[in-house]
Amino acid sequence: MSLNTHPVVSKLNLSLALIWLFHVSGAIGIIYGDADWFTEATPLNLMLCFMLLLFNLKINTRSLITLLICYTVGLSAEIIGVNFGFLFGQYQYGSTLGIKWMGVPLIIGINWCLLVFICATIASTFSKTLFQKACIGTFLMLFLDLLIEPVAPALDFWKFQEGIAGLHNYLGWAVVAFPLQLVFAKWNIKLDTKYSFHLYLLQSIFFILMMIRIYTLQETPSLN
Repeated sequence: MSLNTHPVVSKLNLSLALIWLFHVSGAIGIIYGDADWFTEATPLNLMLCFMLLLFNLKINTRSLITLLICYTVGLSAEIIGVNFGFLFGQYQYGSTLGIKWMGVPLIIGINWCLLVFICATIASTFSKTLFQKACIGTFLMLFLDLLIEPVAPALDFWKFQEGIAGLHNYLGWAVVAFPLQLVFAKWNIKLDTKYSFHLYLLQSIFFILMMIRIYTLQETPSLN
């Protein structure tokens, strides 16, 4: 009789447990506890999710280059957007997301990596063709942005001059996201599908809960 040599807690299960813990505790903390403290921990949460992504990613030259491309392109697009009003419209970042360079938090590049990788991985389960994968991945990124935009000002992430994100913003997202989705699909990057699904689901649930909380308050939308 052979002994079971599989670990009781796999790296995937550990990763899923951690992202659920951080997102659930963050939502509860913002809604019922010290909203300022929990929102200021957003960069820590993003870094944790990114480190766990690396933990569940097949690391090779292509995946590392793709991460670098996503970070560089994402951060550069945001710098152009903030300083010139091009791509996304007129907006400015708040203080929640931490250290900035040229008006853009450095963690935003990490967020672009996370979104591209998890959305592209999910898209790969629905289609086999390169173009369709890129289209689905871009749509998933836009859908998540639709959930984030109404919440962002209340969490002091960013704020548009007009008060809300316009069509310009979503078109800009599609223009930037689509080629990044193509790169991921073309190079056949391998990231654990369950990790991607869980993180996407958690992000969606988190921002839906924040939206419900904000717009059921009697006063001007704000969690602080």
